[in-house]
Amino acid sequence: MKGLGRRQATGRGAGEGRTDVGRIRWRKSGQRVGAPQRRRCEDPRRTRGPRCQAAVGQKVEDWEVWADQINDLVETPGQREEMSSKLLDAVVKVYCLHSEPSFSMPWQRSRQYSSYSTGFVIESPSGKGKGWLLTNAHSVAFSTVVKVKKRGDDRKYTAKVLCTCREGDMALMTVDDEDFWKDITPLEFGPLPRLQDEAVVVGYPVGGETISVTSGVVSRCETTSYVHGSRELLGIQIDAAINSGNSGGPVFDRNGRCCGIAFQSYDAADAENIGWIIPTPVVAHFLAEYARTRDSVRPGFPVIGVYFQKIESDALRAKHGLERDHKGIMIRAIEPTSCSHGVLEKGDVLLEFEGTEIACDGTVPFRKGERIAFGHLISQKFIGDEAKVKVLRNGESLDLTLKLGGVTRKIPLGMDDDPPYLVVGGLVFTAVTVLYLRSEFGDDFERNSPVRLLSSMYSMAEHEDQQVVVLSQILASEATTGYEPDEFSNLTVQSFNGQPVRNLKELARLVDACDSDFLEFEVGEHYKELLVLERKVVAQATEEIMKQHSIPAPSNFDIA
Repeated sequence: MKGLGRRQATGRGAGEGRTDVGRIRWRKSGQRVGAPQRRRCEDPRRTRGPRCQAAVGQKVEDWEVWADQINDLVETPGQREEMSSKLLDAVVKVYCLHSEPSFSMPWQRSRQYSSYSTGFVIESPSGKGKGWLLTNAHSVAFSTVVKVKKRGDDRKYTAKVLCTCREGDMALMTVDDEDFWKDITPLEFGPLPRLQDEAVVVGYPVGGETISVTSGVVSRCETTSYVHGSRELLGIQIDAAINSGNSGGPVFDRNGRCCGIAFQSYDAADAENIGWIIPTPVVAHFLAEYARTRDSVRPGFPVIGVYFQKIESDALRAKHGLERDHKGIMIRAIEPTSCSHGVLEKGDVLLEFEGTEIACDGTVPFRKGERIAFGHLISQKFIGDEAKVKVLRNGESLDLTLKLGGVTRKIPLGMDDDPPYLVVGGLVFTAVTVLYLRSEFGDDFERNSPVRLLSSMYSMAEHEDQQVVVLSQILASEATTGYEPDEFSNLTVQSFNGQPVRNLKELARLVDACDSDFLEFEVGEHYKELLVLERKVVAQATEEIMKQHSIPAPSNFDIA
C-alpha cells in the first residue's frame, strides 16, 4: 500500500492528478454544485484560488469549486492544534546500516542490511549547545553508519554511538554537526506512570514515512524480560500500538513529559495490544551509570547471582525454623562467579535486602496496592555498590554485606564483541554464544541444538574466564586428512595434549607452546574422540587454508 501511494504522488503532475481525482469522486457521489456553492465562491470574503476569482460573473464549473478548496482544507482557521510541536520536533528518525559478524565463519561478516527506528533528544549534563539522543540498543546493534533526520527536514545527519546498554536495550548517541541542534528543545522525563494513566507513543513505525502518534493507557507495571538483553527489569505495559520502527521512540504522559521508551511488543499471533516501554527510572540508571563510568565498562545492572525457592509450604517453613508470620525465600544455588559466593550459603533463608522485608513469594512492597519481584531492588543499585542483607542460617539471624556485581555465563549472549576464532591446520575452534547457536541451529535453537551444548547453556561457570570451546568445523587440508567434516562439528573441546581447556585463549597458548610431534585434541562430551595432527604439517596447512578461504589471520585475538 505504501509503494502504491508513492507512485501515485510522483507518477503524474499535480494539476493532472487533481483534475482527474475531482471528476472521478464527483461523478461517484452523484451530487451537483448548487447555488450555495456559487454564492460562497462569489463572496469576496471567501474568495479562494484564481479559478474562483475569475468566476465572478462567469459560469463556474463544478470541479473548480472543489479544486480551489484543496489547499484550504489542509489547514483551516480555528482547527485544533496538534500535539506540541516542541515535543514532536525532538523525535527523530534513526537510519542504521548493520554489518553483523558471521558466527559460523567468524573471520567474515554477514551481508550488510539497513533498518530504521526512532530516537529522541534529551539534555546532556555538560550542555554546551549539544544534547544526547536516546534510542534502543537493538536499533544500532553492529552498526557501521547511523544517521538521524529531524521532523520536517530533508537532511540526514551522521550520529555517533557513545555507548550501549545491552541488558536494558538502550543506546546513547550524539551528533557533531551544530546545525542539527538548532531549534530543538530536549524532552523532559516524567515520573513512573500509574495504571490507567494516558500513554502516547510517538515514532516512525511501518506504514508510512512521516511521524506517527498512537495513544493508549498503562495496563501493567512489573518486572519483565528484556528480550534483547535477556534480563529481568522494571517495565511498563501499555495498550497503545507499538510496531516495527517505533523502537527507541518516546512515550509521553498527559503533561507532555517522557515517561518511557518503546522497545518491544508481543506478536499479533500471541496477543493483541500488548506493548512494553522502558520506564524512566531504568533510563535514569543507564544515564547515571554512563556518566559515572564513561568508557571504562559497559553500563549494566548488578545481580546477586542466586537461585531461590519460594517458602509457601508450612512444612518447609517449619523445617527451617520459620514462624507463620515470618517472611523470606530459600537460596538453592549460588553462582560461583557472583558476589554472593563465599558470603551466602545454600539453604540460607533471605529475609531482607537493604532493610526491605522479602515475602515468601519473592516480592517486596512497591507502590500503594502493588508488589514487585525483589530483584527490582537489586537493579536499582550500581555495580560496585555494597548492599546489606539479612539471612536466617541454621536458626540464627545474620547481617551480611554483598558487593554487587555481575556473573559470568558459560554461554553468554555474544553481542558485546566479535566472535573469536582459532584455525589450526584446518580445525576451526570458537567459543559458544547464544548468537552462535542461533546461527548454527536457527531461531528455534533451544529445540534444535545438541543436548550437550544446551546443558552448558543452563549450567554455572566456575571461573570468570570460562568458556565453552567447540570444534566448529573442519576445513579440508593435508593435516586433516582422514577426518570427515560431517562427523566432527560443534563438539566441545575437553583437552589439548592431556591438559584441560578452560577457554579459547588458553587453547591458543597451548597450541603455540607445543613442541611435541603431535597435536592431540580431545573433543565430545560423554563419548570423547581424539583428533591428532602432525605438528610438522600444521603450519603449512594453516597457511594454505587461510589463503584458500580468505582468512586474514590464524586467530582474531591476542594470545599473550
